[in-house]
Amino acid sequence: MLPTNDPVHSGRGALVIIPTYDEVDNIELIIGRLLAAVPDAHVLVVDDASPDGTGDLVERMAAADDRVHVEHRTGKLGLGAAYVFGFGWGLQRGYEFLVEMDADGSHPPERLPAMLARVAAQAPDAPALAIGSRWVPGGSVVNWPVSRQILSRGGNTYARIVLGLSLKDVTAGFRAYRAETVRAMDLSGIDSKGYCFQVDMTLRVLDQGRRVVEVPIEFRERERGESKMSQAIVVEAMVRVTQWGVARRLAALRGARRR
Repeated sequence: MLPTNDPVHSGRGALVIIPTYDEVDNIELIIGRLLAAVPDAHVLVVDDASPDGTGDLVERMAAADDRVHVEHRTGKLGLGAAYVFGFGWGLQRGYEFLVEMDADGSHPPERLPAMLARVAAQAPDAPALAIGSRWVPGGSVVNWPVSRQILSRGGNTYARIVLGLSLKDVTAGFRAYRAETVRAMDLSGIDSKGYCFQVDMTLRVLDQGRRVVEVPIEFRERERGESKMSQAIVVEAMVRVTQWGVARRLAALRGARRR
C-alpha cells in the first residue's frame, strides 16, 4: 500500500475501470484483491449486459461498499468502448488516476501500488502512463500456451517496428494513467474495439510528448471462464497498427520535406 501522504490519495484518488462480460466467477475475487492492495481506490465495473449475472453481482457488492460502482450497457459493445465510457465517467467525477484492469485475474492488483507510485510522482519528468508489462525484465507469464506467447510477442514486435516504439508490451491491458493526460485526448475520436485500443492509447500519450514506463508484472492465464480473444480482434489490431504506421511515416516525410 502507498503511504497515506502519497499524492495518489489526495482528491478523488484512483478509479480502476474493469470491463466485464460473463465474469461472474471472477469479478468478486478480483475486486476483493484490488481493494486489499489499494484500499483507497474506487472500482467501476462496466458490464456489457452479461447473461451470467455479473452485473447483478456487482450491484450487490456496490450496495455493501461505496468504493464499488457499476454501469450497465445494453449489449456487448467492445473493450475499447467500455474503457472510453469509464474514462469519461471518471473524468466527470474528478479522479486523478484512471486504471485499466481485466476482470479475469490475469492482471495482479498487488502490482498496482507500484504502477500508481510511478504516475503519482511529482518529478517534472514523471510518466503519464505506467504499463504493467509481461515482456520487460522481471515480467513473466504463467500458464499461457506457447501459441499465445508467440502471438503476443510477435504482435508487440510488429507494433514496435511499424510504429517506431521502444516499449516491449504496447498491447498490455493493465495500465495506470494520469487523468490529466486522458482529459487532453479527444476520446470521441477513439473507435478501436479490441486490444489495438491499447496501442491507440499509447500513441496518444506519446503524441502529447509525455513519458510511458513499463512496470514488470506476472501475468496469469485465467482459471475460470472463457477468453475473449478472437481472430477478429487479432486482425483488427494488425490492420490498425499497419494503418497508423503508414500514416505516421508519411507525416514524418512531409515534415522533413517542409524543413
